[in-house]
Amino acid sequence: MAEDSDLEKTEQASARRLEQAREEGQVPQSRELSTFLVLITGVSGLWLMGDWIGERVLGMLRHGFRFERAVAFDPQLMLKDFGDLFTQALLTMLPLFGVLMVAAVGAPILLGGFVFSPKALGLKLDRMDPLKGIGRMFSLHGFAEMLKSLLKAAVVGGIGVFAVWREHEHIFALTSEAVESAVPDFLQAVLFSALLIIMGLALLALIDVPFQLWQYHKRLRMTKEEVKREGKEQEGDPHVKGRIRSMQREMARRRMMAEVPKADVVVTNPTHFSVALKYDAQKMGAPVVVAKGRGEIALKIRELAKEHKVPLLEAPPLARALYKHCELEQAVPGALYTAVAEVMAYVYQLNRWMAGGGLPPAVPGKLPVPEDMDPGAPA
Repeated sequence: MAEDSDLEKTEQASARRLEQAREEGQVPQSRELSTFLVLITGVSGLWLMGDWIGERVLGMLRHGFRFERAVAFDPQLMLKDFGDLFTQALLTMLPLFGVLMVAAVGAPILLGGFVFSPKALGLKLDRMDPLKGIGRMFSLHGFAEMLKSLLKAAVVGGIGVFAVWREHEHIFALTSEAVESAVPDFLQAVLFSALLIIMGLALLALIDVPFQLWQYHKRLRMTKEEVKREGKEQEGDPHVKGRIRSMQREMARRRMMAEVPKADVVVTNPTHFSVALKYDAQKMGAPVVVAKGRGEIALKIRELAKEHKVPLLEAPPLARALYKHCELEQAVPGALYTAVAEVMAYVYQLNRWMAGGGLPPAVPGKLPVPEDMDPGAPA
């Protein structure tokens, strides 16, 4: 039962899944919304530009029905006259065609956003499979599309029949009117019919848009296994991430060990901690921790220090405090300045003695390490 539930698409599509769908050109679309927006744009354009279009059409009708003997008997003039009328008709309808084109392009963007997907333009041979095509025809989506088409045909057809029946006497009366009054009356009848159709398409769009959004997100649902796999892909395989972290720690350890030979002194707790310090009066305001470690790493730091003749100083409280409160490449905290200053003074005296001889310097005794800085201090 658990395996069956993992294979069921019960989870909402993730942001990554939605983005992948957009890259493939899959966005929610509603033909009813597009039809509604194109039609209402066209009707609005006719309403705003109706007077201008009516005057232009009236002028073309007058010119077209005018009889000129020279044009009637000269094919060249007839073709030229026809070309002029065609150009005028095209220029008259061009603004309306322009706004309709904008509406046709903008309608899909309104619902699904702007998407340009080269993948969607590619040839997909599986769409040419007749068996899959038949399956899509008899699917739930195909059945829903058929119902919508029937409903749209019934609504538009019913509205058309109602409009024609309501205006049939007016339409027949147009044949007896003068052209000047017939054209505006005809445009009004067209606008009234289109307005009724728009109201019907608006109802269809209000039903279709939520359905298309629901179907789109239902189609992109994911199984629990897909959600887990996507999470691993985004966050990375834990084993791979662990291996990367291990490699990063190893590289950091190697860089740290490379700094030990350059240190001025290594402060140790003989059994647990080692901290390497370096100080350059011209570049640093205070000594800096260049390496630190405990256990095997501490032992390795001590071995490298002995190998490269870096002084070692046993000072357990200071070693514990430096290990606890200092990060690599950071200066020692102010509370440890006095103790570290004594250590550095001892190192300078030790280097001078090794170079010139004389009496060896005294090893610092109890260094002034605050008890709250020493994690090993007795409570």
